[in-house]
Amino acid sequence: MGQGDKNILWELAEQIGDELNYEVVDVVLTKEGPNRILRVFIDRPEGIGLKDCELFSQRLSALLDEKDPIPTAYLLEVSSPGLERPLTKPEHFQRFTGQGVELKLFSPIEGRRKVKGRLQGWNSQDGGQVCVEVDGGTLEIPWKAIAKARLKYMD
Repeated sequence: MGQGDKNILWELAEQIGDELNYEVVDVVLTKEGPNRILRVFIDRPEGIGLKDCELFSQRLSALLDEKDPIPTAYLLEVSSPGLERPLTKPEHFQRFTGQGVELKLFSPIEGRRKVKGRLQGWNSQDGGQVCVEVDGGTLEIPWKAIAKARLKYMD
């Protein structure tokens, strides 16, 4: 999925999220076997239930049918982000400070392509940096260097 396509899908999902008062956490269009799957993860402070997913799915499906941004057949899945939720926005790194985190990087930083540690927050300087406590020290990882980030259960 190209960045332009991803932006369109995000915009459509966030339009429904704004209307229904849900946070859109992530939007992923993937291919699994012969099927294309559009996965949308939603959240709200009191949590997400099955009825929330059904309502969001119905509204988003109607909008996707109208706008037709995906030229091929696909399946739509709407769900909660789960306990090891993706972190896709700067405010996520602020909200979940103190919790375990796993970052996958585009290229190594200090010899690491994967960083696991305790999230120390977000630093807005220099385009944004994620602060992670690793091995007793703090790494400041540039936002643009992060390919994927998610909460990770830690003892």
